[in-house]
Amino acid sequence: MAVCGDDKDRVLRIHESLEELSTDLADYIAELSEASVKERGVFSIALSGGSVINLMGKLCEAPYNKTVDWAKWYIFWADERVVAKSHADSNYKLAKDNLLSKVPIIPSHVHSINDSVSAEEAADEYKFVIRQLVKSRIVSVSDVSDSPKFDLILLGMGSDGHVASLFPDHSVLEEKDEWVTFITNSPKPPPERITFTLPVINSASNVAIVVTGENKAETVHLAIDDVGPDCPLLPARLVQPKKGKLAWFLDKYAAWKLDNYQFHEQS
Repeated sequence: MAVCGDDKDRVLRIHESLEELSTDLADYIAELSEASVKERGVFSIALSGGSVINLMGKLCEAPYNKTVDWAKWYIFWADERVVAKSHADSNYKLAKDNLLSKVPIIPSHVHSINDSVSAEEAADEYKFVIRQLVKSRIVSVSDVSDSPKFDLILLGMGSDGHVASLFPDHSVLEEKDEWVTFITNSPKPPPERITFTLPVINSASNVAIVVTGENKAETVHLAIDDVGPDCPLLPARLVQPKKGKLAWFLDKYAAWKLDNYQFHEQS
């Protein structure tokens, strides 16, 4: 693995294989969990869907399944498709099948959306749930805004540069006041979704963006490198935690178009 920090708040972790990436991601999450539990007594983590969940699979294995303090975890979703929890498109189902059902997380600590209401109502209800947990200090509050401050927000990135359900050129990118918002016209099916807004993502203590595969290499380059004023405004590029830390977890195929890739490879 090559680790390259271009500043103190952003680090690129480039891996030779998915196996190596998965192990490093498990180490990273376990370390953040331990530090947060020691400091606050809880660990608040927001998940996305897609391959990120599968790459977290090492957490279900030794030693993590025994050493992580699962009872202190509180689970949220950075975005969710407004479908039934049993639906194949549900991020909740993906996480439950591949992670949550395999480790001793307390069921009442798992905060999924209400899947029986409209996208707008689901977003409002989710915002209310988070607000109550901020009041009880399960979720911290940012010291630079009134946004919730999750211990870790874990994101994937689409080949178009979207993160969570924040898509390029979509009006939700401009949302400054709401913690959770909704869309009914997602460019990727299913069309109805709820999503954390950029202010919430950028208020987290830690944000990790996990990207694999050569088909995303150009987007990784546009999201990370200094490509000048003509660079398209990708949502992934807008992930810039105000006081937190950003880690990119990449395999070598996703990373190969980065500027100075040979340097990253050898570092």
